[in-house]
Amino acid sequence: MMHPQPATRQIFSLASLVTASALVLGAFTATLAAPAAAQTAAPASKVMRLIVPYAPGGPIDVTARLMAEGVKDTLGTVIIENRPGAGGNIGVDAVAKAAPDGLTVGIAAVATHAINPWLFSKMPYNAATDFAPITQMVRVPNVLVMNADTARRLNINTLADLISYAKANPAKLNYASGGNGSAGHLAGEMFKARAGIFALHIPYNGGNPAQLALLSGQVDFNFDNLATAAPNIRSGKLKAIAVTTLTRTGALPDTPPMADTLKGFAIDTWWGLVAPAATPRDVVARLNQAFVGALNAPETKTRFATLLAEPVPTTPDEFGAFMKGERAKYEKLVKATGARVD
Repeated sequence: MMHPQPATRQIFSLASLVTASALVLGAFTATLAAPAAAQTAAPASKVMRLIVPYAPGGPIDVTARLMAEGVKDTLGTVIIENRPGAGGNIGVDAVAKAAPDGLTVGIAAVATHAINPWLFSKMPYNAATDFAPITQMVRVPNVLVMNADTARRLNINTLADLISYAKANPAKLNYASGGNGSAGHLAGEMFKARAGIFALHIPYNGGNPAQLALLSGQVDFNFDNLATAAPNIRSGKLKAIAVTTLTRTGALPDTPPMADTLKGFAIDTWWGLVAPAATPRDVVARLNQAFVGALNAPETKTRFATLLAEPVPTTPDEFGAFMKGERAKYEKLVKATGARVD
């Protein structure tokens, strides 16, 4: 069981916070920009906090900081508060239990709002009822990758090749993931079920060890986050077989989607913004307007592209409906695998 870690706080300035080569960001001081119009805006003397339920430095943290910078002119100072632990549950629970005054928002991710409700036997929050959706922020494709040497040795160039090999050689393939119930594990099980094949799942303690196992040839294939896998795809160490989006992605335009072979197959990494459930609708609407404006800004798209992430601005209702559908999808997947964390 993971234990809470002390919250860390950092305040933003007008400076750019992201480079394409580094995901660790410094702390900056921002000037307070008071909202100019709506009566529901927070008082200028108060600051907003954006709770990130993961440690600093990863893609979710980076995009949250970009959002804090992007809304400073409309919402004022936004403080990022990192509260990692328990697969994201600790930080998200802090959002659920915060005052519904529009001064606390947080990240809702595929893990915290679609997978964890079925993976953990006891949850500190209800993903369906304890939050007011604001907007989806990001979609990042996952990608089915093989060790390039293994793919050449087995003469596998396409998803159809991989499926054919698995059917002709039962029980000879294996795949790695960052752990039981992780996104990579669930994607692998979904692939096996849809393709009618078997491959042994080998869980590792995190995504990085799983990728190292693939690079060293200990396992045959992985489902990995595209942002993580891309450097090794570009270097030729990994072969991209298919992306998990329904359509091709601009980050890997020559790699077909799995849906071309397995109709309707889609399993992506995503995250967005939520507030406590009792937050007034007019406050949620104001937050949505500010964050959607930041997501639509050309500079946001440019910066997100360095993370191979696509901005996905939505209405609150659209994001709520999307998360409901994702929970239903992952309920079936998690129960089919029998994966449990506690």
